[in-house]
Amino acid sequence: MASQQMNRLELFSDAVFAIAITLLILDIKVPKHEALRPGQTLLRMLLYQWPSFFAFATSFVSILMIWVNHHAIFKLLGRGSHRFVLINGLLLFLVTFVPFPTALVAEYLGHPGEKTAVLLYTGTFVAISSTFYLLWSHASRNPRLLKHPTDHSALSSTQGSYLWGPILYFATFLAGFWQPWLSVALCLGLVLIPQLPQLKKND
Repeated sequence: MASQQMNRLELFSDAVFAIAITLLILDIKVPKHEALRPGQTLLRMLLYQWPSFFAFATSFVSILMIWVNHHAIFKLLGRGSHRFVLINGLLLFLVTFVPFPTALVAEYLGHPGEKTAVLLYTGTFVAISSTFYLLWSHASRNPRLLKHPTDHSALSSTQGSYLWGPILYFATFLAGFWQPWLSVALCLGLVLIPQLPQLKKND
């Protein structure tokens, strides 16, 4: 797969990421003024929707960071392969699924059924991080796909860091059996904490 075809694949992937990340906001509803009961304020109704805002923020940042890492992989590639396209397609399939478990968490967090919603939510990110690891592994283990000769030790180090993703997300999945809200918070932490050294380095 030549460079031009890789550009098409990346553009298509970017479009899918953009659609998935946009769909997340649809679950946050504007409260109807007719629904305000005597003595109830708009602020209270907005605060009542905190699970929706929490789930939206977590999923938005998660998909954003997946896109950032996805873009980083494509910067290293000069060509792809049929298997790479298939794995990339699986990754996009899972990313487009994210708005559904996000909506479930927004609806059920703090209510009966929250454990099932959170397990599906965190399980989705286990699947995404595992697929992303497969995508990187396939690319890094095929030197003919890379644009330029790359330091193999750097590739191994990067692969090791990506390997931690599925392991840590699986830990958040297990946490959902005991503390569903904490499990979602850990998902957000797994995305934000690794970015702190990068922000400091860029500063």
